[in-house]
Amino acid sequence: MKKDFFEVTDFTTEEILGIFDLAKKMKEKPSDYYEALRYKTLALIFEKPSLRTRTTFDVGIQQLGGFSIYLSPAEINLGKRESVFDVAKNLERMVDGIMVRTFGHDIVENMARYARIPVINGLTDFAHPCQAMADYFTILEVKGTIKGLKIVYVGDGNNVAHSLMSAAGRLGAHIVVATPPGFEPNLKAYFNATEAGKATGAKIEVTNDPVEAVRDADVVYTDVWASMGQEAEAEKRKKIFAPYQVNAKLFAYAKPDAIFMHCLPAHRGEEVTDDVIDSPNSVVFQEAENRLHVQKAIMYELMKNK
Repeated sequence: MKKDFFEVTDFTTEEILGIFDLAKKMKEKPSDYYEALRYKTLALIFEKPSLRTRTTFDVGIQQLGGFSIYLSPAEINLGKRESVFDVAKNLERMVDGIMVRTFGHDIVENMARYARIPVINGLTDFAHPCQAMADYFTILEVKGTIKGLKIVYVGDGNNVAHSLMSAAGRLGAHIVVATPPGFEPNLKAYFNATEAGKATGAKIEVTNDPVEAVRDADVVYTDVWASMGQEAEAEKRKKIFAPYQVNAKLFAYAKPDAIFMHCLPAHRGEEVTDDVIDSPNSVVFQEAENRLHVQKAIMYELMKNK
């Protein structure tokens, strides 16, 4: 039976830790896996632009012995030029897996419903699971553990926040999401994470107080204030989110050995200041690199038996 990856909670706690273990091995000795997906082909569907997602999936499948084909909005334009159903039924006969980076979460769900091959969510407006998997893998690398750590996300309750909450639920972390009033995470994402956390002892919190959120944090995380598709709101959001900037003053409330994380791209001087993102506490580029290793492990687990 084929398996898809829409959100972190699609994997059990044991499966996530297994992927982390495989990603660690792939990172330490990539040559051992040069033919792991020999001759397998991954279709990369991009409705949104990307540096890290495109590079890591493209390089990753090649490092596993496979190939990729990049499909731009002009070539597909999902649901407009061609229906999701038709795209899925075509690609299932030509490739071995599909990665979709798009707007509506339903597009990824429908692609998986119609296609007989594995579908990976490269990002939707609701979730960014590959990013969260790489984030928690990085936390594990740096801290040696995840369970019980206080992870604080400061900013917009967006797709990244949703997936960080999901992963916290599966892995037993204490996550606090601090947002301005009216910008809290989607309730469905909150309840899904809370439900997942019942078996692991995770604690999922949402607050409007960034200082109390960051106090004694092990990890401080932020993201841009206006995501792709929200450009018209950017100036308005700058004023609303200004008190939620992760600067040296706010970061000082965290533990002395706290790490700073950002999914990138960063708008320096807005959601984060240079003295934080460029500090010794920052692991943003290690985090970005780990997208490659974790996604290789995800592709292998989903595509190895195709």
